[in-house]
Amino acid sequence: MWAPHPPASPGVARLRRASRPLRFAALAALALACAVCAPALAKQPRHVVKDPYYGDSLFYFFQQRYFTSVTDLMVSQHFARLTHHADEAELLRGGLYLSYGMHREAGDIFTQLIQKGAKPDVRDRAWYYLAKIRYQRDLPGQAEEALSHVGDSLPPQLEEDRALLQANLLMARHDYADAARTLKKLADDPEADVYIRYNLGVALIKNGEVDQGTALLDRIGQAPAEDEELLSLRDKANVALGFTALQNSEPERARTYLQRVRLSGMLANKALLGFGWAAASLKQPKDALVPWIELAKRDTADAAVLEAKLAVPYAMSELGAYAQSLELYNDAIGVFERERARLDESIAAIRAGKLVEGLLERNPGEEMGWFWSIDRLPTLPHPEHLTPVLAQHDFQEAFKNYRDLLFLSRNLQRWQDSLGIYGDMLTNRTQAYAERLPRVRARASAVGLDALEQHRMDLTRELTWAEAQSNVYALADPMERALAERLARARAALEQAGEDPQLDAQRERYRRVAGALTWRLTQEFPDHLWQAKKRLRELDEELGQARDRDTALAQAQREEPAHFQQFAARIAQLDWRIRSLQPHVAELVRDQQQYIQELAVAELQRQKDRLANYATQARFAVARIYDRANVGKATDVAPGEAGHGP
Repeated sequence: MWAPHPPASPGVARLRRASRPLRFAALAALALACAVCAPALAKQPRHVVKDPYYGDSLFYFFQQRYFTSVTDLMVSQHFARLTHHADEAELLRGGLYLSYGMHREAGDIFTQLIQKGAKPDVRDRAWYYLAKIRYQRDLPGQAEEALSHVGDSLPPQLEEDRALLQANLLMARHDYADAARTLKKLADDPEADVYIRYNLGVALIKNGEVDQGTALLDRIGQAPAEDEELLSLRDKANVALGFTALQNSEPERARTYLQRVRLSGMLANKALLGFGWAAASLKQPKDALVPWIELAKRDTADAAVLEAKLAVPYAMSELGAYAQSLELYNDAIGVFERERARLDESIAAIRAGKLVEGLLERNPGEEMGWFWSIDRLPTLPHPEHLTPVLAQHDFQEAFKNYRDLLFLSRNLQRWQDSLGIYGDMLTNRTQAYAERLPRVRARASAVGLDALEQHRMDLTRELTWAEAQSNVYALADPMERALAERLARARAALEQAGEDPQLDAQRERYRRVAGALTWRLTQEFPDHLWQAKKRLRELDEELGQARDRDTALAQAQREEPAHFQQFAARIAQLDWRIRSLQPHVAELVRDQQQYIQELAVAELQRQKDRLANYATQARFAVARIYDRANVGKATDVAPGEAGHGP
């Protein structure tokens, strides 16, 4: 008699809403980035970013360009540009490290911040998200260590998640009693999340409290559900109850649970298989045929469908329909052989690199990080074989690492190209410096700063003398000076003419004009003196600036060639580092691709082994049917003719 695979025990629902891919790391980075801001946000309508460079990193973060965000952030930290947001920047960096799975580096950042005296709410959030990421990476011991640092300052919306995470960690090390006690405290709340009650039911069953755990899962299995996620959890609870009842030889109860499962849900195939075995256990092969025949019509990529290919002829043989059973067994063997051939084609395509290339082509992305996920299957001969492969956590993480390595490889190439551009810029700048420096020095020499200094000293002496002598004519403007010169010429002409009475009117006119000019200059002398001193001070400043520029020019002439050499050495050093990293990254890319392909091939090989097992069972069943036919035929012939049948 063909026997099915042992039914599965109820599984733990990993964390809240684990049926859809949660971006825990993104939430961690965002929550940690805002943790320090929380008190300010409670008092003010908005939080002001005082350091523009920090705002630049936040801009890239909210654009989901996380690699650009963290690199810009680290550059700004290196040059001490984040004086107003030092702790916030460290928290953001720690959160971004978490998003790349660098939990050890993130843990070091959190520890340093805590030692510096971080606020309790910041500390607890940091350790909580660190524990969550470590749990996601299947590091339960390190996750428990991080969770032990969490105090009592978590916000209420995270307390429930913290307890659920603690329970999952306890169940990971098979401490179901403590896990049940942890979950009971939350399950007593009428508003408790359904995942808490589900995990509590699983913990109770595995702790030996089967009746209590079954009752809890039974309520979940009958509870109304509003969305696909809760419907799937309800199906999962019913399937777990059904197969647990089958294990405990309670087929009637198993049918009660399994008939609640939706025919179109993700667990429908498994439920149909179990429902048929419940009927078979009750010696009702006709009833078993109903779900098994329905299941056998479905896609053979599912293991439950392949089992149904054996279960249907088994039920037929139990009903005595050996001819139909034999035909169905032979059909099943043909299906298994064809499926094995299809698997061989898929394995060949995977080893040729088509899986990795197809995934990259159909799931593009600009940045690296944990937030990226596989949404579309590649174009392969039989893509349905990839469903169990892509569902594996190890495969998902391995492919993310591969994609990140490709991103780093492209980034290294871009940096190397940029270094070439920097080298060209440095060459052009060095050439321009060599060409322009002599001309600049020549112009500076032509100006004659020493002569200007001497002229400035002469002007100072003249101004001092004019102020001491109150010589109003010394500060006259050009028009006034021209008028004074005309008056001087008129006076000389009058003196040369002697005492001629006919010139008395001209002498009086000269006297009045000269007096008016002297009076005006005397009135304007203080203002002219102040303006002259002001212009002299401005001249002093300009001469000082000229001296500074001349000094800077001389210093640049001495130091700039050394700066060029330093830049050239830095470019050469970075170029060497990039060139040394590129082969290493390329090797890692090849190794990671090989690892991904081997993961996929290993899963398909397991499917082939399962098919081989099914085919073997089918052949043994065929042999038994032939044996029965031969035995029956032998009873109808004479004793001397026995053994001559076909």
